[in-house]
Amino acid sequence: MGNPFIHPILKEVAAVFRGRGKKVYLVGGAVRDLFRHHRAQDWDLATDALPEEVMTMFRRVIPTGISHGTVTVHYKGRSLEITTFRTESAYTDGRHPDQVRYAAAIEEDLSRRDFTMNALAFALPQGPLVDPFGGREDIKNRIIRCVGSGEERFREDGLRPLRAVRFAAQLGFEVEPLTLAAIPGALGITARVAPERIRDELDKIIASGEPSIAFLLMEKTGLLELLLPELGCCRGILQKGFHRFDVLDHSLLACDYSARKKAPAQVRLASLFHDIGKPPTRKMDESGIWTFYHHDRESALLTRNILRRFRYPHAFIEEVVHLVAEHMFFYEESWSDAAVRRFIIRVGEDKIRDLLEVRRADTYATAGIEPGGDFLVPFINRIDGVLAQGRAFTLKDLAVSGKDLQDIGVKPGPHMGIILRELLETVIDDPELNNRERLLEIAKNINRRYTP
Repeated sequence: MGNPFIHPILKEVAAVFRGRGKKVYLVGGAVRDLFRHHRAQDWDLATDALPEEVMTMFRRVIPTGISHGTVTVHYKGRSLEITTFRTESAYTDGRHPDQVRYAAAIEEDLSRRDFTMNALAFALPQGPLVDPFGGREDIKNRIIRCVGSGEERFREDGLRPLRAVRFAAQLGFEVEPLTLAAIPGALGITARVAPERIRDELDKIIASGEPSIAFLLMEKTGLLELLLPELGCCRGILQKGFHRFDVLDHSLLACDYSARKKAPAQVRLASLFHDIGKPPTRKMDESGIWTFYHHDRESALLTRNILRRFRYPHAFIEEVVHLVAEHMFFYEESWSDAAVRRFIIRVGEDKIRDLLEVRRADTYATAGIEPGGDFLVPFINRIDGVLAQGRAFTLKDLAVSGKDLQDIGVKPGPHMGIILRELLETVIDDPELNNRERLLEIAKNINRRYTP
């Protein structure tokens, strides 16, 4: 590993600090990624300059965390978080230091970092690399190791255990045994971390190439039972038929499959949670077979609870819950076009492809076998054919409006709503009836039926 590529903007920023007689280092994940031969997108800098001094060096500076020695510099379209060398006292709340004091040297600053791979500093503009804890060697060997004592690092910040397993999935690194063994003792600290911070880590796990790496480590260390007990209790729940795996491994395989297919976050989460309703709905039938009737509804309910717990946005929650609730659809070629139209209406035209991706992941995870190339193709062709016939899936698609019904004597109110819904059902069954004259004629008949 030679010197990493340093962006010209960083060299310009370094020149500003040198002009004031100050040192500045690229630190943290940016250095780790550079030595992994990845271009870093976010740049964190450490300096011996005080925050007030940094604010005089650049035109656009925001005091984002000045009480902790941090400011954000906006320079040529980039945001750089710049922190004065510092050390920290005890972490009473398990997340933030009680007191911050400035340090004299970069080595002292690096000693407060979480993992050796993040405790690197590259002196700008061209080195040397400061590596007091062997982080470069750990990056080379793909190892996640705490700086110093794992018990101490995790007691300081309850998010760090989750970061360790997240990095394992994100980077494909292995958590060193002593670091992993220190996680169970810190669960009480992790339990005090804000839900939004846990959510951010879960998002990064889900966005990784193989999320199951993190979730299996979470299971091994107790993090899964602490943070996602609904998923953890799927362990040991065996399934019938062609299923080769218990519900937990099946769910993790489904999530990994969605990740490999680069599916959106909603699909990945729906794939992960689609069967979490199986443990509470499991019952043995008269022949001694375990059944999971209505597990889709229970899974949707539990999914909503989980996502609310971690403060996901409402619209996002409803998208994931909808995919989970609908994942058990069963298509037969005997379906009429009207049945296909009702499926489109129930699922939503814009959500059909996502739902089919969840079903594909679910099918793969049954036995770990890729679905055939013609999987769901007949159904997709039917859906495309029905969509091509015309759009009559919502009240807005009707050839008549409420005003048209008023013109033939229908009064506004619930009665009008009933008529419009019946007209919609009519055109779902027969799209050719969706023209103004025919619908007004049908509306008159319905109106007479409901009018005393």
